[in-house]
Amino acid sequence: MRHSPVVPGIRPAAPAGEAGRPAAGSAVGADRAERAGDVPLVAVAHGSRDPRAAATVEALLDEVRRARPGLPVRTAYLDHAAPSLGLALRGLGEAVVLPLLLTEAYHSRVDLPAALNEARARDPRLRVHYGSTLGPHRLMPAALERRLTEAGVAAGDPDTAVVLVSAGSSDARANAVVAGLARAWAARSGWWAVTAAYASAAGPVPEEAVAALRAAGAPRVAVAPYLLAPGHFSDKVRRASLAAGADVVADVLGPAPELARVLLERYTAALRTPVGAAAS
Repeated sequence: MRHSPVVPGIRPAAPAGEAGRPAAGSAVGADRAERAGDVPLVAVAHGSRDPRAAATVEALLDEVRRARPGLPVRTAYLDHAAPSLGLALRGLGEAVVLPLLLTEAYHSRVDLPAALNEARARDPRLRVHYGSTLGPHRLMPAALERRLTEAGVAAGDPDTAVVLVSAGSSDARANAVVAGLARAWAARSGWWAVTAAYASAAGPVPEEAVAALRAAGAPRVAVAPYLLAPGHFSDKVRRASLAAGADVVADVLGPAPELARVLLERYTAALRTPVGAAAS
């Protein structure tokens, strides 16, 4: 079970299922969703020194803007890039803050709540709805298959084994989520196999997973990066996987339409949790 961080004065979004939609027939939920456009969405990415990462984040948020015209969308970064979360929240009375992170780990549990507390210390009137990370979510396999298809691999090809590669984390719970995604994806598709690997902090690393599938007789091995944006990890995964004998390495998730849908679902779910007046 995932637990949202406890941030003084900030209520995390209540669980609302993977889709994060109002219950069927809920007029209150639908009305709130229709009126939600005035509350800005502040999407917080990890940040990178690689300029490709920020460009990819902006491309994803442009997808969100196209899907929801009129919704104010701002970008913030935890590190290595500007603006900071505090700067992105400046001048707002209320906001929905969403982590552009694929699993809950240190950044979503510690770094982001700390940054939110700093922002509220500067402006105690600020009202924040804090949403869930992008993953896990039922649309992630579709986004991954989109990238594999673009790389020339038909979705669910029974002659292709897939290595699902995340950045990896020192938090075993985050790695377990990725392993669970790999198992669920394998169960719902026709792939020869789906196995999880990690670019850092855990094993197997991508090249080990590729070698193991080759040794097991996989006719073809494709690598699906469970990464939001290009940068150090994506480059490392591509080099190591191809060197180990992978046939294909797909692109990162980036501005996949499925991720834009996830963001909007997380936004709506976060808005359904009311935020009271600032604590004195």
